[in-house]
Amino acid sequence: MNDKLQAIIDRYRAVEFELNDPTLAHDAKRLRDVTREYKSLGPVADAAETYLRLEQELADNRALIEDPSTDPAFRDMVYEDVRDVQSRLEELDGRLRVLLIPKDPQDVKNCIMEIRAGTGGEEAALFAGDLFRMYQRYCERKSWRLDVIDFTESERGGYKEITFEVEGDEVFGTLKYESGVHRVQRVPETESQGRVHTSAATVAVLPEAEEVDVEINPGDLRIDIFRSGGKGGQNVNKVETAVRIVHLPTNIVVQCQDERSQLKNREKAMKVLRSRLYEMELERQHAEIAGARKSMVKSGDRSEKIRTYNWPQNRVTDHRLEGDGKNHPLQHVVDGDIDPIIEALRMADHADTLSEGNG
Repeated sequence: MNDKLQAIIDRYRAVEFELNDPTLAHDAKRLRDVTREYKSLGPVADAAETYLRLEQELADNRALIEDPSTDPAFRDMVYEDVRDVQSRLEELDGRLRVLLIPKDPQDVKNCIMEIRAGTGGEEAALFAGDLFRMYQRYCERKSWRLDVIDFTESERGGYKEITFEVEGDEVFGTLKYESGVHRVQRVPETESQGRVHTSAATVAVLPEAEEVDVEINPGDLRIDIFRSGGKGGQNVNKVETAVRIVHLPTNIVVQCQDERSQLKNREKAMKVLRSRLYEMELERQHAEIAGARKSMVKSGDRSEKIRTYNWPQNRVTDHRLEGDGKNHPLQHVVDGDIDPIIEALRMADHADTLSEGNG
């Protein structure tokens, strides 16, 4: 293990040296990759240096204990130090095992999120609106930027679908656990008999692809300009600023009408298109490598029911978790306090990976 830790430290120093290369500024993709690797290696290299230093300190102390010339009183002090160092090494060993889990290179990216109302009609659309507001509040807690790209409102004020971008640190690595079918159980406003109904909405979380990640042939695009609908005032409704882009080879359709500027709407729509094409390529690569095998926590398979929001019981249940960790207070969750769920899923993911590595 020590050789592996030293190799990480050496790589960290090499990347640090490469960052100071003035020619790096002329290669946008390389600069991005080197900067991300440096940031990713930092915590591991720091922990590795501490671990190796403590190992050397432990070896030096043991040598003192075994030396016949060591004063007995001093030897007792060294014994005490050995116990302390061993305790710190054990704690650091557990931390390093998690840090050494290979990171998904997509985790550092921003993301595109799409929420779509599923079964349940207007109640599903209202629930999709509740989920969007939950993510809005969560992003505010994390000081992340949330930017709406496109939406279709329902008659009662929810969303049939809404697409938005989230920017910040480790955004995709955090929000990827939200991909899947979210189910709600509550009495709809339109229910006169007070019966609890079950509705659903689907959440998709895509790593945001940058221009250097995906090459798009302009000849493969059909771009339509039209008048925006919904809220936004007279300018939005009278001026053709909304943009719809069709990627002809895949028939992917994206649109954006949230901005007053046609150029900004086009830029946002292209972000979504790049991200969808990027996800298609990632899924193809993963299928080639792993075949059909999927992990419920890891994949975020959107066909899986991942969570139930039960209003009558004031409880949110994440079905990928077990024991006490699967249930959470509903009001806390819908107010954006979803970190406890995400952290539990991340720890389950790490435990699963460590288990596979030991198996």
